[in-house]
Amino acid sequence: MNRRDFLKSVGLAAIALPRFGFAASDAMMVLIEAEGFKKRGGWVLDQQFMDQMGSPFLLAHGLGKPVEDAVANVEFPETGEFKVWVRTRDWVGPWKTSDTPATKRAEGTPGIFKLVVDGKPLEAVFGNDGADWHWQDGGTVSIDKKNISVALHDLTGFEGRCDAVLFVKDKGIMPPNGEKELAQFRARVRGLPAKPEDAGDYDLVVAGGGIAGIGAAVSAARNGLKVALIQDRPVLGGNNSSEVRVWLGGNAKNPLYPNVGKITQALEPAKRAHDSTTNTGDLYEDDKREAFVRAEKNISLFLNHRVNGVEAEGGVIKAVIAEDIEAGTRKRFSGKLFADCTGDACVGYLAGADYEVTEKGHMGQSNLWNIKDTGASVSFPRCPWAYNLSEKPFPGRDGQKLGHQLGTWFWESGCYRDPIKDRERSRDNNFRAMYGAWDCLKNIEKILPNYDLVWAAYVSGPRESRRLLGDVILNKDHLMNKEEFDDRCVITGWEIDLHLPNEKYKNGFEGDEFITKATFEKYPKPFYVPYRCFYSRNISNLFMAGRDISVTHDALGTVRVMRTLGLVGEVVGMAATLCRKHNATPRDVYKKHLDELKKLMGSPSTP
Repeated sequence: MNRRDFLKSVGLAAIALPRFGFAASDAMMVLIEAEGFKKRGGWVLDQQFMDQMGSPFLLAHGLGKPVEDAVANVEFPETGEFKVWVRTRDWVGPWKTSDTPATKRAEGTPGIFKLVVDGKPLEAVFGNDGADWHWQDGGTVSIDKKNISVALHDLTGFEGRCDAVLFVKDKGIMPPNGEKELAQFRARVRGLPAKPEDAGDYDLVVAGGGIAGIGAAVSAARNGLKVALIQDRPVLGGNNSSEVRVWLGGNAKNPLYPNVGKITQALEPAKRAHDSTTNTGDLYEDDKREAFVRAEKNISLFLNHRVNGVEAEGGVIKAVIAEDIEAGTRKRFSGKLFADCTGDACVGYLAGADYEVTEKGHMGQSNLWNIKDTGASVSFPRCPWAYNLSEKPFPGRDGQKLGHQLGTWFWESGCYRDPIKDRERSRDNNFRAMYGAWDCLKNIEKILPNYDLVWAAYVSGPRESRRLLGDVILNKDHLMNKEEFDDRCVITGWEIDLHLPNEKYKNGFEGDEFITKATFEKYPKPFYVPYRCFYSRNISNLFMAGRDISVTHDALGTVRVMRTLGLVGEVVGMAATLCRKHNATPRDVYKKHLDELKKLMGSPSTP
């Protein structure tokens, strides 16, 4: 069974678990998942890589300052001696292999932490061994009372990570680490119900709460559909949220069909900042976005829920399964229509939709970061495990135009790594570059004594991964020849903007480049993307909006920006309205009801 079939069959259900307690039949085990540390302290819950490593995990994202402890209150079945296991990894381990060149080699272990049981730290140090996620041996501990606290104590502030802590009475038991076996183990020990909670039946289920997902949900809701909007973060906006801080691009005004764009324009932040020193979280108006969605009575909003399971049969999706990343519970959302606005085509992939990936030479992911003049001297620790940039060029090394050089969009990794399987590594590559540059500026160049590293995104802003295939796959020739499709509807506004590693900075970092350049190419405008790019060609009730629409790698260079994709979402919501009205499929809207869709898109009376 391959990974796609495994995920479809279990829907990752076995990974979504109640986070406390024990099962009497499982040898007196106590399993505390990352989500079970209800007092997070300075640790953050990272859900980005659940589909690869099995669960959300806690990240000590302290930017070089040890973070406050994460604490769980735990009830043991009995007292006595327990074996301790902690699921973690040495996050710079991938750069310690024998074939890693000296220019990329990591020295030391940045992400180390201790486990404190009932106020007493264990002797073991965690996060210092193993490049992959695994169970690290923590020795044994004597439990003297049934109700105790268990804490994660960060030692560095440099991205230590913990997935779970296991206490087991039988010292001969070692927890499994294989994907299928670990999923089954978690389910058994946690006592996961066989069936997820019923979250309701909807006209349209939208997975992904970025600008495109909001556009689809609000457009459909305002036209009378019952909508579920599922987002795997605590805020809406996706890349245009305070967590990622990428500004909107493209055109939100759609002259051919003036009703398309009204919702996207309403989501526009009042202010923006390209300068990384002033690109602060408040500019992204997260609260405004949430209030905007919650004002729609036909939308049920589910924040902190990740869609990681699909029920599909005969090319038709029946339901999606989402895990509550805070509580570990599962919910089932049944529906007539589904919109994949996840960016990574998570729903389509699990449903068996046709898709395409540019494996090498695709656009990467950025983790933006900010520095600030504090007015007083600020030290920063040396980072031997980061990239050694002491003799390497990088933007901002001269100390000039800092806000346009440090931590901005072109600090981007992953162009030659798998955009799904290697995403954690690519995010961590951005960390190694950021910390290496800041170490160089603070401790080698010594040119910014009063500056501090005050914010960095741990949630990546990816540009490209899977692209679902529709009845039309928009390509570069369509753009250059100004193809006028009969179902053209969404105006573009960006050039063909593809990112590739910048040759000036790649020497010694081949395969892990972290500075890119934009290659802009013009094409005749105005150009309108056809509706047939917005639904799957082989899953009959699946729409898509976001960077996973039906385009080639080259065409993605213009449609991927968020104002454009917001418009795509709005059209999807309108088309879903016609699907319900006529008991039709998304394809039927093109074949039988295109004139009616055009009327919706162009009529000033459309909500």
